[in-house]
Amino acid sequence: QYKFRDLTIEELKNVNETYPNFTFSMNTYTFKDGSQKDLLNFSGTVPVKYGNSYNIPVRLWILDSHPFAPPICFLKPTANMGISVGKHIDAQGRIYLPYLQNWSHPKSTIIGLIKEMIAKFEEELPLYSLSSSDAARQSELLSYIAKITEGETDMKSKSKIGGGKTEGCFNKITVVGAGDLGIACVLAVAAKGAADKVVLLDLSEGAAKGGTMDLEIFALPNVEISKEFSASADSKVVVLTVNSLGNAQTYLDAIQSNVDLFRGIIPTVSHYSQNCVLLVASHPVEVMTYVSWKLSAFPKSRVIGVGTNLDTERFQYILANLLKAQVPAKDAWIIGEQGEDKVPSWTSWNSAANHTEAVAARNSRETVANRAMEVLKGKGQRSWSVGLSVADLTDSILKDKRKVHSVSTLAKGCCSINSEVFLSLPCVLGANGVIEMVKLEEDSLVQEKLQSSAESIHDLQQQLKL
Repeated sequence: QYKFRDLTIEELKNVNETYPNFTFSMNTYTFKDGSQKDLLNFSGTVPVKYGNSYNIPVRLWILDSHPFAPPICFLKPTANMGISVGKHIDAQGRIYLPYLQNWSHPKSTIIGLIKEMIAKFEEELPLYSLSSSDAARQSELLSYIAKITEGETDMKSKSKIGGGKTEGCFNKITVVGAGDLGIACVLAVAAKGAADKVVLLDLSEGAAKGGTMDLEIFALPNVEISKEFSASADSKVVVLTVNSLGNAQTYLDAIQSNVDLFRGIIPTVSHYSQNCVLLVASHPVEVMTYVSWKLSAFPKSRVIGVGTNLDTERFQYILANLLKAQVPAKDAWIIGEQGEDKVPSWTSWNSAANHTEAVAARNSRETVANRAMEVLKGKGQRSWSVGLSVADLTDSILKDKRKVHSVSTLAKGCCSINSEVFLSLPCVLGANGVIEMVKLEEDSLVQEKLQSSAESIHDLQQQLKL
């Protein structure tokens, strides 16, 4: 069944000569879409020096289009080994490397792949030794991983790791990322009082420093700081604030760096909190919300971005309090994408007595909206202000308020948008995320701007490697 059988056999012989400890077999592999194939695979250990010498167990699946397609690579930890989720490793132990992303025959070979694997593992060891108290938990996790890597994909498994109890009405929020934005979110959520517990997941290297250290010094009630993903278990809302510029030379490189980071985060937090709402505050929010949706396999209603919620709240405040406009501010929204391409819109329109009055009223509303947008331009989005917006959104979700917010949601089907992109639109939020989308007033100019944003975002997403 291998299309290039001779080339595949030749390469596997080379692997066997260089790494004689590897064993070969034919097994069934289940892909993300549920399809299955019998594939060659080989298991063994690669030597890594990280202070001491380690043998890292791996398993490589050889696709039937090899060598023109890269292998699918996983760690294969024993029960006393824990997976260190990082830039190149996700929670299920799948290995992501630049060598795989840039695979090109005949330049790329399995021997070359293993050499890069060793080099990356020597920078960041992918496994660690578990204490005896964690061994049982790891056995359960390995069982879950085996389902994914050996033919029993079940992303909707109801089992909980770590003996997690069902918290019932216990409202727990996890904020991922301990930068300025993450800490601002923790402080704002804690001040709002909506959550019974707030976990700050600090993924930074080394000892706690800066704001995280200050949070530890001036301990806040119901706030926990942890570096372990298991601390996020059974959260009702998981807020993503992490941003990784990496060694980005271009805007696309910067986004790809964030995507690589999310590959190691989203599957893990989604597994520990399988019924949570993912709230994305990372940049660019529209793209990263799409990435979170794809990586989590959650329904679209439970993956939302902070979008233009802050802009909308400011817009409504400016109309009502600064301009004292004679228009219903509660019907005014900022929609579309964050940044210069956001656009004002309305969810209701009271028809005037005749056409002339209607035109005059519409012109008046557009004039005051333009003035409000000018005021908005001078308002930056600082960490603390975004944190307040995040607290506002989490409050509506945890308390099932059914309040309308302008958040990033899947826009396919709205305004003749046919691509899978996330844009800010007025949505009713409740305990399960987006309950329904609020109908906007029909406006051809607004629709054109939304379609233009959708097209540019979709083009950008097509260039990313998920």
